[in-house]
Order: sequence, then C-alpha cells, then structure tokens
Amino acid sequence: MLDHRLVQTAVIGNARSDHPVILPMAASELEVWRKRHPNYTYWCGYELGGCGGRLMDRLYHDKVCHFAHVAGGPTCGRAATGESSADHLFIKRGLRNLLNKHGQRGDVRTHDLGSGPGGAVDLHLPASRRRLRFQLAPLDYQGWRHAGATLGADIDDVDWLFGTEGPLTKEVLARNGYSLRFRLETDGGERRVHIGAQTRNEPTDWTPLDECELRSEGLWTPAVEKIRTSPPRPQPAGFPLAGGLVFAFDHEAPVPDGSPFSTDGRRLVMADVKPIGSPVIRAVLSLPADTGLPSARHVFRAPDHSRLLVREDGGWAIRLDRYLRLNAMEAAQTGLGRIPPEPQKAPLPAPVSQARTAVTKSAKAQASKAVDRSRKGNGPETPLSWGKAVVRAREILTDSAAHGRTLHWSALASQLGNPYWARSESFRIGFLVDVDSPLREGEPVLSALLGEEGGALPYLPAVLERLGMDGVAGISAGSPAVRGWTERERERAFAAHSKPPRVMPSCPEPRQADDTPAPTKKPKRAPVVPSGRTRQGGRNEPTSLQAPNSTAGQRRKVREEIDRVQRKMFVLGSGFPASKQAHQTVHRARVWLELATPGGAIPSNPSKVQRRALRVSAPDLLVELNLAATELAAVKARFL
Repeated sequence: MLDHRLVQTAVIGNARSDHPVILPMAASELEVWRKRHPNYTYWCGYELGGCGGRLMDRLYHDKVCHFAHVAGGPTCGRAATGESSADHLFIKRGLRNLLNKHGQRGDVRTHDLGSGPGGAVDLHLPASRRRLRFQLAPLDYQGWRHAGATLGADIDDVDWLFGTEGPLTKEVLARNGYSLRFRLETDGGERRVHIGAQTRNEPTDWTPLDECELRSEGLWTPAVEKIRTSPPRPQPAGFPLAGGLVFAFDHEAPVPDGSPFSTDGRRLVMADVKPIGSPVIRAVLSLPADTGLPSARHVFRAPDHSRLLVREDGGWAIRLDRYLRLNAMEAAQTGLGRIPPEPQKAPLPAPVSQARTAVTKSAKAQASKAVDRSRKGNGPETPLSWGKAVVRAREILTDSAAHGRTLHWSALASQLGNPYWARSESFRIGFLVDVDSPLREGEPVLSALLGEEGGALPYLPAVLERLGMDGVAGISAGSPAVRGWTERERERAFAAHSKPPRVMPSCPEPRQADDTPAPTKKPKRAPVVPSGRTRQGGRNEPTSLQAPNSTAGQRRKVREEIDRVQRKMFVLGSGFPASKQAHQTVHRARVWLELATPGGAIPSNPSKVQRRALRVSAPDLLVELNLAATELAAVKARFL
C-alpha cells in the first residue's frame, strides 16, 4: 500500500497542546480509535512546528489514513509531518510519567536548536544537580562542547543520550567507555521510548523508559547499572612520537595512584626518558601487561609506534609496545647509562689508501701465515687482516641486527681488536664501504646499524655516496632525510636478519635538502685499485704478466676453499645473488690455480679473467673465498 498521507502526527485539545498523537494507518484501527476517543480534536500544534490550524482525520480503505487541514485555515509551512516529527513530545511525556511514577521533582523542556521545536529535550533534576539531554537534532563536536558548557553552568554533570549513531557517539564512547542511546517505536497511536546502553564491541541493550529509574547518578537501566558498577576504562587520546627516544626504568619510583592512563592489558612504570635532542625528563610509561621488566641498569630505545597519551586536564604518558636494549657504549652516549672503561688503544694504522694499495710482499707473507694459523687453530693471536676484519664486521653487525640492536663504532672496533681502534674518519669510511660492498639492490645497509649519540654516524652520507647512492652528497647526517632513512634502514636490517626473517619494509634513498626525490641509481661498489696495478690511459693494467708467486701449501688451501664454497653453493642453489658472486670467485680461483701451478704457461694474450687472476696473491684469494663461503652461509641461515 502506497503512503499518500499528508500529515501523520498532531496534538490533542488545542494548538498549544504538547499531547501528541499518531493517527492509526489502517481503516479498521482508525474506526476503533474514533469509538474510543469520540471527543478528541486534532491540531497542527505549535510544538510540532505547525500552523496552529485544525486537523481532521481521514479514513480510507484504498490507502493509509492521515490527517488533513480543515478548509479555510491558515497556510501551513510545517517541515516535518511523518511519525517521527512528534518524537520530542513523546519523550517529554514519557519523562513526566517517569517523574510521577517515582514521585520525584524535575523540569522537562523541549528546545528549538534552529531546525524546529524538536531539536532536544532536557530533564533537570535539581535534587541531584544533574541534567539529561536527549539530542534529536544533528550536532557536531564544537556544538557539543559549547552545549555541554552551557548545560553544566548550574549543575554537576550532564548525561547525553543520542538518537542516531555518528562521530559524536563514537567520541563519547571513546571518552567514557560507554554511551547512552534512545529510540522510539510506534505502538498504535503512541511512540514508545526505549533507552539503550552501548559499550565497545558489545550489542546495545535496550530497556523501555517506563521501566527505568531516576537516581542521584542519573538515568538507570539494568544495563547502565552493570556498566557503572564496573565502568570500562576509556582510551586516552594519543599522538605518534617522531624522532624516537631512549629511556631507563626506575622501578623504585611509584606510579601516581588512580592514574587515568591505567587500562586493561597495560601496566604503568616510571622511567627517565630522553627524547632525541631534548633533556631527560621523568615520565610514566604504558607497557603491555605481559612485559617482563628488565634491570634498571640498562638503557633502551623505542624503535617505532611510540605514542604520547594526553588528557584534557593536562596529564600525559608515553605508550610503548616494544623497545630495544642499547649496548654499554650507546647507553653511555645517552647520559642514562654508565660510561664503560676506555680500552687500551693501539697506534693509528697507516692511511687507508696505503693500507689497501701498497701491500708489500712481506705483508702478503704475513697474511698468508695468519691464514695458516687460523686454519690450524694454534699460534699467538695476531691482528685481523683487512679482508678478515671486513668479514668479521659483517658477522657482528648481522648478529646485532638479528637481536634488534644497534652498535657504537667503539663497540664494533673493540671486537675487531687492533688496529681498528683508529679514530680517523677516512679510515672508518673506507672500512664501512668494504663492509657493505658489493651493495646489492634490496639488501639493507649494515652501516646504518652504527651510530653515535643515539643517532646516525656523522659520516654516514659519505659512506652512502661511496657505495653508489646518488643525491646524498652534501647532506648532513643530522638532517631529517638522513635520520628518517637511518631509522627505516635499521628496521629493514632487523627484519632481514631476524630468525625467522620478516618482510622488509621498503626504504627509498635519502632525499635532497630541498626535499625532492634523489635520482635512483643501482648501488655499486666504489672502485679500488689493488696493489700491483698502475693507471695507464684511464685503464688498470698489470705492471707485469708473471705467474703468481705461491707455495704448494697455499695452492692446496686454495683447492680446499674452492671445494668448501662449491659445497655451500650446491646446498643453497643458484637463485641467489651470493651464489652468482661465489661462482665468479670460484672461476677466478680455478684460473689462478692453472696459472700458479709449476709449468703453467702464461698466454701471450691473456683474457680478462686471466689478467685478474694474475694480479691476485694467494692470501688475498683465500680471503675472497672465505668471504664467499661466509656470505653463502649467511644466506642459508636466513632463507633455508
């Protein structure tokens, strides 16, 4: 049946009445209604936003029944005529009946909030200094705050009840842990009011208004009583913290009683907190309840997802879901940890260029003996060669990333031993370039795990530039671009080397100072001229084409290393970049063996691989093979 009614609601008695009625829709129901109420007169009342004119009920058998204005009455501009247009009057009448039922004193009023007289209904309870606001008209946050201040001027508290769900009901739910709702259901010529209590992730529990109670705490239903007996704790507002922070626990300091930041599933502790670039402050930390608190002697770093929790009364706390422990050197740099004793330092080594390009024959012989002693496991401890130190540094940084930790340069150097206590910046740059070379696309930069004063290395941009990253020249290590890139790259390293490995987040290269994207470029290893080469016409040429100088023991060890690398390649397969690099190293080592074997002829026009093999000494070749085996083992541990 189509709804062709003109007016569905009216008031009874006169134009200024607030006694609402809904005309029954079916003809049989209207006939019963007329017999039951023969003396009723109906009006387009002012409380409905109507014209005040007389209405007549119209009975139809082929369409729904409705009210119609009596001919000759005033022109009516009433906006709402449906069955919900009198909801404010039904709420008003229901609250009056509730007051009379419980013998309480109160004042019930309707309000025009700009869209008609049915914008809101207020119940004022002077005995309990409380007010109930039934909000029917739409309301935004600013209007709600203003209305709350106005309503609470002469009372202690306001209970808000909303008819529809929207952003404002979610705001109240987040603040209080619950919200009160109302709805009306048609029952003959009446609209029955129901009160609901809504909590998070729970269905709304509805109770008829005439079954509710008015107490000093406000409107009570069975559901409201259950909620207010053990109210859920609201979630405080929070803002993400950028830049990171370090902190140390203080287990002896008590947490303030009744802290508003105490919520289910969380625990509060006191700590000394140092945001990056700020002084140390005493703060409340909100941690997962199942977190075991470590010793207060350690210093920790919040890697990500930390939030500043705030309340309107000025209270605040810091929410952390995870944190990482700093080593002793990093903790000392923050000022929150003890300063470790300074280890004895060896004299500074020779400049990097000399150490890498001017390897004498005696140095090669010493490196060969060091390799022999390391294979046999005896003999006095000797300083690591450059190649072995590079391999060892990779192992240390990979292990640190697997445990979610960063390192200070001094901590790395102390594990490498002499002569890597050098403080020369050029020494560190050259060393770290070799640690991350060859830098393959998609792999994290291990040098990002090293830092000073809680931040990145001051010469990290120089390392990245040498590794082949464009757009980093001239950028300061303290710039937001480098700081943000370092944090993301550390997280990528933690994900790549964790056991089992996690999916690494993407990390673009650092941006220019003007915040425009730097041009991308495939990472490449910085070119280094090894010993025994000279520059001629822009090309590297060997000083002579002589058979490699080697002993039978060295050749035997090269064969053993080739077999070891090939076994690891067979287990890992050929689908990894490390396998391709190892294959090239093994091929060059086989060519070297052919040329180094007594009686081997040097070709008059050697190939590129033969030229490279002629330039490599036995100790250097053993280091390269050992490096290939180490990289294959690391890939196997991460992916197999």
